[in-house]
Amino acid sequence: MENNITAAINEALDKAPERAFVESIEFAFTIKDVDLKNPNNRIKEEIRLPSGRGKEIKVAMFASGEAAEKAKAGGIDVFAPEQIEEMGTNKGMGKKVANRYDFFLSEVPHMGLVGRWLGVILGPRGKMPRPVPPVLDPAVVATGLRSTVVVKSGDKMTFHATFGTANQSLDDLTANAMEVYKRVLTRLERGPNNIRSLYIKTTMGPSVKVEVAA
Repeated sequence: MENNITAAINEALDKAPERAFVESIEFAFTIKDVDLKNPNNRIKEEIRLPSGRGKEIKVAMFASGEAAEKAKAGGIDVFAPEQIEEMGTNKGMGKKVANRYDFFLSEVPHMGLVGRWLGVILGPRGKMPRPVPPVLDPAVVATGLRSTVVVKSGDKMTFHATFGTANQSLDDLTANAMEVYKRVLTRLERGPNNIRSLYIKTTMGPSVKVEVAA
């Protein structure tokens, strides 16, 4: 299967038109014979990519005091607790912040405040913050998240899974793609037999079919 995926990545990169920005590269899975009306069957996986995501991932944290200092030292943008209500009241500001960052962290005491004021903005985007207890260094948590992708099917039989960018090496992209593919298979009762079709494409490029080995 690895050879099939490598060949498809190579072809997708070759066929992608020249762009003024670095394109992401992703799988398009279409699955079959899975009842996605049952939430237990829906795929939602956080996957650490062995070769990283190939682009800058922005992380922010709701924190104060020592935790805020640790977060800043780890390259995390910090929002003070008093800004949470302000973002919730000013929906335009809240949405802007939600779209600017890939992941959010929060000190545990602020989680209720975030849920109350920002839940309606962050929740639908799948960006509710991860609680960081005092014993954990937020910089360590952020480092892990910067190489993490979230793969979600929701209730749709076709879903996409990003595994890197076009400026990464073929070896790095293959390693990332295999990690994503294997993890998705673990959520399918019949493994590859639950995959109707599998394609690889860059953001704006044509789709390349991957032959799925049973």
